[in-house]
Amino acid sequence: MPLVKNAPRTATTIIVRSDANTRISHTRDPYYSLMRRIFQEDATAVRGQKFLTLIEERQAAGNPVRTDEWKNLLEELNIGRASFYAMRNKLLGAGLISINNREYRLSGQFSKDLIDMARWWWTAVLSQGEENL
Repeated sequence: MPLVKNAPRTATTIIVRSDANTRISHTRDPYYSLMRRIFQEDATAVRGQKFLTLIEERQAAGNPVRTDEWKNLLEELNIGRASFYAMRNKLLGAGLISINNREYRLSGQFSKDLIDMARWWWTAVLSQGEENL
């Protein structure tokens, strides 16, 4: 059986809603709303948000979160090892974070994938010009 930290990180399921009233940008806490679309449990969504915020703040300060800090992260997030790596792998699979040189970084891959899907749907399926997107 593979270790959770080495589990495949190829994909993450994200809930998509078509109702304009449920758009993330219309909520009081967009970060939390995004986490709730990725994680089923509220507690995991809160931890995911806290982990991303920590990565964001430390990256901006020039002191990125290192992968070998996992024990400190378990304490800070009040989470077990397997749960931490499962959460981390979902964030990696969604393209929200990446690991470079054993450091966690925010990633733009999530945005690029959404843009690619939107562009494809708009042009290939709806036969609309890309300039109208």
